[in-house]
Formats: sequence, C-alpha cells, structure tokens
Amino acid sequence: MTSPTPRIRSLIAAGAAVVTTGAVLYTTWFRRDLEQQKVILNDTLPVHSAWWRTHAKQPGELLYVAIGDSAAQGIGASSPNKSYVGVLADHVRLATSQTVRVVNLSVSGATVALAVRDQLPRFDRLKPDLVTVAIGANDIAQWNPEEFEAGIRTVFAALPPHSLVADLPCFHLPHNEVKVAVANEIIRRVATEHELTVVPLHGTTKRAGFRSILTHVAKDLFHPNDRGYRSWAEAFLPSISADVAHRFSAVGQASKDAD
Repeated sequence: MTSPTPRIRSLIAAGAAVVTTGAVLYTTWFRRDLEQQKVILNDTLPVHSAWWRTHAKQPGELLYVAIGDSAAQGIGASSPNKSYVGVLADHVRLATSQTVRVVNLSVSGATVALAVRDQLPRFDRLKPDLVTVAIGANDIAQWNPEEFEAGIRTVFAALPPHSLVADLPCFHLPHNEVKVAVANEIIRRVATEHELTVVPLHGTTKRAGFRSILTHVAKDLFHPNDRGYRSWAEAFLPSISADVAHRFSAVGQASKDAD
C-alpha cells in the first residue's frame, strides 16, 4: 500500500483540525443554549405559581387538589393550564358537567421531604373530591431510599382513599433508572398498604421511548413540553375517568335532569 504523500497528510491533518474545532464550537454553543433555556424556564416559575394561586380562588362544584413539583406547575408547557394538572381538570369538567376548582399545592423543585414540610399542612385544611400526587423525581439527584420511603409514608398516610398517586416517570438513562426502579417499588408497596391507586406514569413515559427527549421534552431537556404533559395526563386518565364516572357523573346528570 502506498503511503500518503506529505501534502495528503497535511490535508488530512487540516481536515481533522476543522472537524475537531467544529465539534468544540458546537458543544460550546449547545451548552450555552441549554443554560439559556434553563434560565428562560426558571423565569416562568413565579409566573406559573401566581397563575395557580389566582385560579385556586375560583369557585367550583368539585375540588381537585394536586401535590407535586414543577411538573404539576406545568414548567416547560406553553401555559400553566397545559400541565397534566390542567389537562386532568379539563377532563373532569367535561366528564362530569360540573365546575372544578383546582388547588395546586405543588412547588417547583419539591422533593418528598419538602412536600411533607410545605404541602401537607395546607392539604390537611382541605376536603378534596379529587387528589393527584406526583412527587419524588427530584429525590433521584441525591438519592436516599430510607428518607424517600419515610417521606412517602407520611404523604400517603395523609391522603383520602380515592387519591391517585403516580410512580416516577422514566428517566431513560440507565444510572437513573436503577434508582427510579427502587423508588417505584417503594411507592407501589406503600400505596398498597394504604389501598391507594397507583397510576403507571413510568410505563407511559417509557413507551414513548428515548426519542421522546426530542418530542416530549422542553428546551431545557428536563421538563415536559405540552406533548409531554399530555402523555403524563394519559397515565392518569383511565383511573381518574373510572373514579369520576363512579362518584360524580351520576350526580352531574341528576342535576342536569332536575333543570
């Protein structure tokens, strides 16, 4: 085989340098853009929180209370009501023909321990007709299974029996999925002890596949986008539909018949 001439070797080296420089520039740009997107979404935190506080004052025939973190707030969605909480509230309104007041107790960045500290005291003062709980994803970053289970036990013990609790969503990355598997075993086991219904958020988000990072995730590559939140809502819909059909649809129909 003939060895490359000095000129060809020089061209190859120059081409490799260009490719390397391009890769470095793209990586730098990508990181900067990602940080920008995180800042942009971070600026929406008080906006979403204020939106939910304002709407919690609106009256409703049914009271829906949500416990959770930034996903319940709808961070990453085009508007707060595009979160899974908003989607589920709209579904209940349509299914029951009744008005729904939503008290969204969720706090962005909440862990299970923070939900116990900040959300349960407010929850204890309410008498909700519907309850959804999706909490624990933020615990994976600093994973402590003993603390997680202790917190989950406290949260689940405070819930009425008709509450719907979600297991953790699929993280798709193997090193996180190992922790998520342990967390979801804890959630299912403790929920069974308290006779609570677990909705399959992990299975629903896993079925979307790894490509969902491109289609179901906001530009910060962490929070769901509108499509992602619809997927989250789909995990709850079979259980919440059965629940409202059993407990509220007949009430709504009787009221309509009386009119």
